[in-house]
Amino acid sequence: MEHRTLGKTGYEISSIGFGAWAIGGTWGEVDDTQSLAALHRALDLGVNFFDTADVYGDGHSERLLRRLRRERSEPFVIATKAGRRLDPHVASGYNRENLRAFVERSLQNLGVEALDLLQLHCPPSVVYGQDEIFEILDDLVREGSLRAYGVSVETVAEALTAIRHPGVATVQIIFNAFRLKPAEEFFAAAREADVGIIARVPLASGLLTGKLRRDTPFASDDHRAFNRHGEAFDRGETFSGVDYEVGLEAARQLQELVPPGTTLAQFALRWILMFPEVSCAIPGARTPAQAESNATAADLPPLTEAQMQAVRRVYDALLRAQVHPLW
Repeated sequence: MEHRTLGKTGYEISSIGFGAWAIGGTWGEVDDTQSLAALHRALDLGVNFFDTADVYGDGHSERLLRRLRRERSEPFVIATKAGRRLDPHVASGYNRENLRAFVERSLQNLGVEALDLLQLHCPPSVVYGQDEIFEILDDLVREGSLRAYGVSVETVAEALTAIRHPGVATVQIIFNAFRLKPAEEFFAAAREADVGIIARVPLASGLLTGKLRRDTPFASDDHRAFNRHGEAFDRGETFSGVDYEVGLEAARQLQELVPPGTTLAQFALRWILMFPEVSCAIPGARTPAQAESNATAADLPPLTEAQMQAVRRVYDALLRAQVHPLW
C-alpha cells in the first residue's frame, strides 16, 4: 500500500482510505457484522485512514470505528465531520457552543481524547469566509480536543476560500473521472498551501463500478433513490451530480479503457492516484470483498498517458457541460 502525507497534518496515510458513509446509513440496509469485517479487511491490507461523520447513521458509523479501534492494536487515523446535525443547517449555527458540543459527541462516539481530524461538513458557502469560525477551531486545537482540522466542500470556489485560513490542513472534495474541475482549478493552490486533498465520492456513487444498470433497484432509504435532484442535500453527492443515464454511458465508454484483470472501479481509483496532490481517495465498502478490491487498486501500475487522455475525452464529450459550471 502506498502512503502519502496528508498536508500539514503530517499524517502518513494510505493512498486508498475507507469511506464510512455507507456503513452508517442512507445507502440502504446495513449489516454491522459485514461492516466490521470490511473494516478489518481494509486494515489487513494496509489501509490506515478512515473517514466518517457524526451524522452517518446518527453516530453509528463513528461507533463502529470505536469498536474497530478496540479490536485492533495497530494505529490508524480517523477523520470525522461536524455541522450537518444543525437543523436548520445555517451559518449562524457554526458557533462556539455548537461546535464544541459536536466535538464532544464525536469524542464520545469514537472513544478518544482528541479527534485526529475534524472537518466542517459542507457548511453554507458563507461559512468558509468567516474568520471567527476558524478561530474557534484553532482554539479547540490549542485546548487539545482536536489534533487538526479541515473542511469538506461542495465546490472548487469554497475550497479556494477555505484554504486562505492558515489552520485548514485538509480539503475533502468530490474528485473522480466524472469531476475534473478540482484538478484544473484547485490542486495547484492546495499544493502551494500544503493542504491535503481527500477525494470523496471516488466511484460516483457506484456508477464508476460498472455494475449499475438502467433498472438497478435502490432501497427507499438509499440516497441514490431519493436525492438524484438534490431533494435532501447537494445533488453533487449523488452520482457526482451526473444524470444517471449519461453516467451509465460514460461508464460504458470508460470500461473500454480498463485492462484485463482489472475492474472499472479499480481503474477509476488508480486514475485518481495519478494526481500527486491527492493524499487519499476514500471509496466506501460494506463487505470484505469490496474493501479488498478498493485497497488493491493502489498496487496497480500507473495509467498511461493515452489512458489519461481518453478519460478526459469522455469527460469533455459527455460530462463537462453538465457538471463543470456547477461545482
